[in-house]
Amino acid sequence: MMEKRIKKSVATLLAHIIKVDNRDIDKEAPLFCKLMGEDFGCSSVEAKEFLTNVVEEDYNLDEHLDIINEALCNDRISKMHIMEQINHIIYSNTITQQDYEEFEKIKNKLFSCDN
Repeated sequence: MMEKRIKKSVATLLAHIIKVDNRDIDKEAPLFCKLMGEDFGCSSVEAKEFLTNVVEEDYNLDEHLDIINEALCNDRISKMHIMEQINHIIYSNTITQQDYEEFEKIKNKLFSCDN
C-alpha cells in the first residue's frame, strides 16, 4: 500500500514540473514514462495515465512531499535520486526561473526531516 502511495506521489512530483511549465505532455511523456518505469516498474500506459491525471486534476504538492518524506525520511540516497529525476525533467526543456524556484522548494521540503 505504501509503495503505491509513494509511486503516486513521485509521479505527481515529476508531473508537477511538466504542469507548472505548461510543457507539451506528449513531448515530455517518453522521459516521464522512462523514469517511472526504471524506478517503479510502471508500464508506459500506467505512467502516461499518471501524467495525464496530474496535469488535469488538482492536487496538493505538499501532501505528496509529506508522503515521500514519511517513507524516505532518513534515506538521503533515494531523495537525491528523486531530485536527479526532477532535474532531468527540468533540463528536457527551456529552463525558467520558476523551474529553479520549484526545484529549491521541493529540495527544501524533501530534506527538511533529515538530521
